[in-house]
Amino acid sequence: MEVDSQVSRQQGILEMEVDRQVSGQGGILKRENKGKKLILKRSVLLINCILLAIGTCGGPLLLRLYFVHGGKCIWLSSLLQTAAFPVMIVPLLVFYYLRRKNSPQGTKAKPFIITWRLFVGNMVFGIFLGVGNYLYSSGSAILPVSTSSLLFSTQLAFIAGFSFLMVKQKFTSYSINAVVLLIVASLILGIHSSGDRPDGVSNKEYYIGFIKILASALLGGIFLPANELLYKKAKQVMTYSLVIEMQVVISIFASAFSTMGMLVSKNFQVIPKEAKIYEIGEAKYYTVLVLSAIACQFYLLGTVGVIFSASSLFSGIMISFLLPVTEIFGVIFYNEGFTSEKGVALTISLWGFISYFYGEFKQSKNLNKQTRPNTGSTTDDAGVTSLNQEYEIGSRSDRHSTSMRVAPE
Repeated sequence: MEVDSQVSRQQGILEMEVDRQVSGQGGILKRENKGKKLILKRSVLLINCILLAIGTCGGPLLLRLYFVHGGKCIWLSSLLQTAAFPVMIVPLLVFYYLRRKNSPQGTKAKPFIITWRLFVGNMVFGIFLGVGNYLYSSGSAILPVSTSSLLFSTQLAFIAGFSFLMVKQKFTSYSINAVVLLIVASLILGIHSSGDRPDGVSNKEYYIGFIKILASALLGGIFLPANELLYKKAKQVMTYSLVIEMQVVISIFASAFSTMGMLVSKNFQVIPKEAKIYEIGEAKYYTVLVLSAIACQFYLLGTVGVIFSASSLFSGIMISFLLPVTEIFGVIFYNEGFTSEKGVALTISLWGFISYFYGEFKQSKNLNKQTRPNTGSTTDDAGVTSLNQEYEIGSRSDRHSTSMRVAPE
C-alpha cells in the first residue's frame, strides 16, 4: 500500500511537471505570436507614416508648382487631390487574392468587404473632402507654400477640439499647450503677413486666400475625427484592406464633386490650351499633374492609415509636424521670402509639437508603469487585438479604446 501511494505521488508530481512545461511552452508561443503581431502592426503604422510624409510635403509643393508656372484652374487642382484613387486597385487585388487563398469559401470570397453602412458614411465624407480640397486649392493659388503650410498647421487645433467632442479624446496640459501655441503662431502670421503678398495679388484677394486655407483646415479638423468615429461605430471587423476600400470610396465621391465643378466651369476644355502655354513645357505640365495626383493620394491613404493604426489626433500631429518642413522646401525651391514673422511662427509651432510629443511620451511611460505590475502587459500588448488570415491588422468597433495610441485613453 505504501509503495502504491509513493508511485501515485510520483505520478502526480510528474504530471504537474509536464503540465508546467506545456503551460510554459504555450506561454512562450503566445508571447511570440503577440510579438509578431505587434511588429506587423507597427510596420503598418510606419508605412502609413511614410506615405503621409511624402504626401504632406510633396502634395502642396507640386500643387503650387502648377500655379507658379501658369496654371489657373482651381477645380483641376482640387480634382488632383483625389483623382489618383485607381492606383489603390493594386493593393486591393493583393488583399483579395490573400482572402481567396485563406478563406474557407475559396473562390466565393467577396471581392469587396465594405458594408452599405460604411459606404454611405464614406460617400458623405467624400463630398465633404471635395469641398475642403476646393478651398485649399483656392487658397494655394494665392498664398506662398510657406504661408499656406503654416496656416494649415492650425488643423491640429481643430482636430484636438473635434476629437474631444467626437471620440472623447483625453488631453493633458502638454496637448493643450500645443494647441494654444499653434493658434498663436497662426495669429502672428496673419497679423504680420502683408509683406508676403505675391505680386499682382491685392490685399483683399490675399486675405480671402488666408481665410480659405483656414476654412480648409477647419474641415480637415472635422474630417479626421469623424473617420475615427466611423471606425468605432462600424459593425464589422476593421481590417487594413477595408480601410483602403473606404479611402477609395471617399476619393471617388470627392473626385466626382470636383469633376462636377470642372464641367460647370468648363475647365476640361482649358487643359490642352493651358498645357501649350505652360512656362516649363507641355510634357512637364502633364507630369506635374500626374505627380501631384499621386502625392495627394499618398497623403490621403497615409492619413486614414495612421488613423486606423493609431488615432486621428496622432494623424493630425504628424501632418502638423511635417508642415514646417514643407515651408522650408517652399523657401528653397520657390525662393519665397522667410520673414522674421515666419521665423517666429515656425519656432512657436515647433515648440508646440515638441510639447505635445513630450507630454504623450510622459503619459505613455506612466501608463506602462501602472499597467505592468497588475497585468504583466503593456499598452502595446493591449494594442495587438487581432490578425486575420490575410495578414491584415484589425479589431472590433471598439478597437480604438484599447489600441496602440499616441494619446492613450
